[in-house]
Amino acid sequence: MTVDIRVIRAGQMYRYYLRETVVGDGRRPARTPLRAAQEQAGVPAGRWMGRGLVALGLAPGEEVAEAQLRNLFGERGRHPGADRIKAERLAAGDSAKKAFKAGALGRRVTVTGVDFVFRPQPTIYLLWAFGDEETRLVIEAVHERAIERVLEWIEDEVGVIRYGKDGIYRVRPPGGLVAARFRHYEARSGRPLLHDHLLLSVKGQRLDGKWGSIHTTALHENTVATSALYNELVASEVCEALGLATEPRIVTPGRRPVMEIAGVPHELIRWAARRSDQIAACLAELEHEYVTAVDDDGEPRFLPVVSERARAKMNQIAARKTRPPKRKTQPLAQLRVWWKVSAILTSKVAADVITNLLEHARAAAAAIRARVAAVVDVALAAVDVTATVFVMNEGGRFHRRHLLAEARRHLALVLRGRRRDPGLDEEIVAAAISTHCLDITEPKTTIGLLADYRLYTARWDLADLPARPRPPTPAPDPDRQPPADPGEPATLQPPGQDAGEWEIPRIPLQYDRAVLAGAMVREKLRTTTTTAVRGRAYDVVAHQQAAMPEQLLTPEPSDPEHDDQEPEAGRGDAIDMTVLRALRKSRTDVEALDLTADRLRRIREAGTKMVNDSLARTDRHTAPADADAVRPVRPDDQQAHRPQQPAPHRGREAGH
Repeated sequence: MTVDIRVIRAGQMYRYYLRETVVGDGRRPARTPLRAAQEQAGVPAGRWMGRGLVALGLAPGEEVAEAQLRNLFGERGRHPGADRIKAERLAAGDSAKKAFKAGALGRRVTVTGVDFVFRPQPTIYLLWAFGDEETRLVIEAVHERAIERVLEWIEDEVGVIRYGKDGIYRVRPPGGLVAARFRHYEARSGRPLLHDHLLLSVKGQRLDGKWGSIHTTALHENTVATSALYNELVASEVCEALGLATEPRIVTPGRRPVMEIAGVPHELIRWAARRSDQIAACLAELEHEYVTAVDDDGEPRFLPVVSERARAKMNQIAARKTRPPKRKTQPLAQLRVWWKVSAILTSKVAADVITNLLEHARAAAAAIRARVAAVVDVALAAVDVTATVFVMNEGGRFHRRHLLAEARRHLALVLRGRRRDPGLDEEIVAAAISTHCLDITEPKTTIGLLADYRLYTARWDLADLPARPRPPTPAPDPDRQPPADPGEPATLQPPGQDAGEWEIPRIPLQYDRAVLAGAMVREKLRTTTTTAVRGRAYDVVAHQQAAMPEQLLTPEPSDPEHDDQEPEAGRGDAIDMTVLRALRKSRTDVEALDLTADRLRRIREAGTKMVNDSLARTDRHTAPADADAVRPVRPDDQQAHRPQQPAPHRGREAGH
């Protein structure tokens, strides 16, 4: 994710932010005014953001003063101008206690805010670092607008104030929220990293004018959807402004691809990801210690394979162990000169490529946009989104926010840097819930009745999908076995191998299975006439062209004028086999699977059984009105890629 979240507490944690974060992650000299310290560090002043500033007498874009920060985040949630309010009340004759209470925003709190860290993808901030002044200003402006739009979405859809006994009442703050934004230019390693810290206050005003506290759990729950929205906005705006395009790149085999700007060499990303290499090396050592650890009796202390949860925890430990001390901040102009020289000397990328990086990216974008058609089919997107969320969530149960985050990722993958219509992500989520999801909520509390917390599952069973590959069993190796005598030290690594070269057995990732599940359901919907929502066949070829990397492009349809005719015999099998064989040969999400021809036939048979069972369950669980809502579209309908308006489904609440 490119958006991180961290809780801010009054006291020592706030003092850390005031001492380092507000001055570019450098060390603020003692007794130095805030603005002077920011000028010395070469970072801009903080700026206020949010619609809630009106109630506090502040304006968006106004400079953040140190006293305002101290009152709002350090004094347990007081008015930013509490000092002025107190002085005015004392001058009016109020007591000291009453004057102090006049500057309070409701009840005092310990958690005074959350810190959202927004950073674009590496290829975007590399263009920002190596481009000319105009390119830098364009990317910074897009980055700032994306943060503003994400904050607006949080104000409208995520932020809620809880009040009443046990917080049973929840209300959106009608006046909006308040946040302070601080911009940084570099990472701890000294390499370029454009990112902003958005200090979001938990204080919000209710309809009755009283001040309450934002529910921070809701902010944490929607972090993935927040990150997906920010990534989509930044990539599309940068691509439209500079004439670029995005492409999916595999960072970790078995995980979802990362959307990066096409034409930026991967070696430059490796040059900028100095910390990532250090963390990866430390993580490999921790994983080997994990699988070889034994107790006093010589028995393994942990599992023989590394699960995703264990790997995530070890990744956090590796990040802390390899965390370097903070560097002294420098002006941006000096940093940009140093970055370019360092990249030319150490990145193994030609100097002319680094100097003309934007032109190389534009050339790659022109090739992609000439070959890849950005087709957004809401019906097919709903299948992909539901299948992915269903497989990747434990037990096949999920909430609406999971579908929304995956829908935004799907749009970023398909559109390749193009802008989308407003509300298209919500449209995909609505189609997924009404067509492919079952509401299994059994609310025991008031919160369970809310649309955001309703629990869903897919209309197909987990048993219908291809079985997950079993975790690999480690081969017997005398150098890897625990010692027979508990007193002997265990061999930590095979002889002749260095850290990072050990073959650590890991549980296969779920994303490769999600890709197969979506492909099977999508192909069956395309070929099954009883489940089609329109007369003509789905344009699967165009959809795959938009979603897959260039090396996996399938041929164009032979004759667009006869697109409304029935597909030729065997065409569905040919598309299915071609795509899956290409996926096997390339570095994609399913490269770890052994997709032999025999297994492909078994997958196709399982898909047939899955859809048939799904239809039977749909008849049992869907209201009679739902059956009437799905009807074919006329052949002359120009909105062939838009599904019919979904009928009301039990469990969905109006407005969501």
